[in-house]
Amino acid sequence: MMKAIYIYGASGHGLVVADIALNFGYDKIIFIDDGDNSYLNFNQIKNNTAIPIAFGIGNNKIRKKLFRKVKRYGFRVATLIHSSANISTNTVIGRGSVVMAGVVINTNSRIGKGVILNSSSVIEHDNIIKDFVHISPQVALAGDVTIKRGTHIGIGSSVIQGITIGKNSVIGAGSVVINDIGNKYIAYGNPCRVIKGIYE
Repeated sequence: MMKAIYIYGASGHGLVVADIALNFGYDKIIFIDDGDNSYLNFNQIKNNTAIPIAFGIGNNKIRKKLFRKVKRYGFRVATLIHSSANISTNTVIGRGSVVMAGVVINTNSRIGKGVILNSSSVIEHDNIIKDFVHISPQVALAGDVTIKRGTHIGIGSSVIQGITIGKNSVIGAGSVVINDIGNKYIAYGNPCRVIKGIYE
């Protein structure tokens, strides 16, 4: 019997998530994309809650919104972990998160729901990553780092030990974060500095 999964989002990120689903043991991938008529949309599958859903959407706000929608309809949201990830046995990973190839998560870390840990990122000991965060490829978080809800850490960035980055912030690619960053800021550089606030 085939083991099917819906992937919500058929862009490049969705294709990577589909590969992880195949690696995780699913053998039938069904893409959903509300913006592309060549795929099923959510209204066409909303009553078929027997098949779990994973998210192939990198945007944190959109992923959060869709996560809540599919839960309201009674879908089970799948957590996907690539077999090459190296994860401490006492790590907690929330529902709907995706852990990509080559990720390392060390002891006592807590990963929220709907999180993306992208390829070859390193999450050191005692990290707290809240819901709907996106950690880009090759990001390195030292020990005791906290990343609050909805924040995006850009590719190749590094965060030193003990730092807190607030909710709904964006850290630019290649940044080196040596001081705390508050809520709703765009910050980048080496050392990382706040450039402007994000007003919603």
